[in-house]
Amino acid sequence: MNEEYFDLETLKHISNRLDFIYATAKSNYSDNPELMDTIENLAQVANMFTSIKIQELKNQPVKTQSPQGYVLTKLSHSFSRMKEYEKLKEKGFPTWKL
Repeated sequence: MNEEYFDLETLKHISNRLDFIYATAKSNYSDNPELMDTIENLAQVANMFTSIKIQELKNQPVKTQSPQGYVLTKLSHSFSRMKEYEKLKEKGFPTWKL
């Protein structure tokens, strides 16, 4: 038995929200480039997954070429940004005094 956990209308709603998040991050890039770039990339990955699921529900062939490569590229960029953020955070932490 193959139970479906998503419906088409909800996925379209999710996609619209992800488009908004992406556009907001893109238009506010200068406020905090590292953060906005990370948000953009994660919204793109999530939207790609949503798009694939919509295509599957419509019984259409998946149009996304090399989805695994796309995800790895976007996530590796976001992961690098977060690792750099963590390094900066650690440097600013005061040393313990006993």
